[in-house]
Amino acid sequence: MHISRVFLGVVFLLAGINGYFVIFGLEPFIATSPEAMALFEFKYLLVAEKSLGIFCGILLITHQFIPLALSVLAPIVANILLLHLFVDHSLLPLVSLLVISFTHLLYFYRANFMSLVERKPKPAK
Repeated sequence: MHISRVFLGVVFLLAGINGYFVIFGLEPFIATSPEAMALFEFKYLLVAEKSLGIFCGILLITHQFIPLALSVLAPIVANILLLHLFVDHSLLPLVSLLVISFTHLLYFYRANFMSLVERKPKPAK
């Protein structure tokens, strides 16, 4: 569990910082996918996604608010998986590790999410 958490945290933190290199017109230190960059035609999307990645990466590394970080990262991980599955296959092995780690953490913290799928939830007291 700790390996998955730290792996995800490091990946999202580094990818977020790398994204800010792209935003500021600097040479990224990790190669970026041209297909992925085409999706971020509007810079505000790139800023929002990379900021959330950095924020959640720090939360995962520091072991703080893990269910919140997983909730925020869920649509980002889904988008990354779909992009590399259908558009750009270059990083599919890394994406597979990312999805496996993410799924492992979701399973480990599943009790935190069970109330989301209750048919008739109880109101707070």
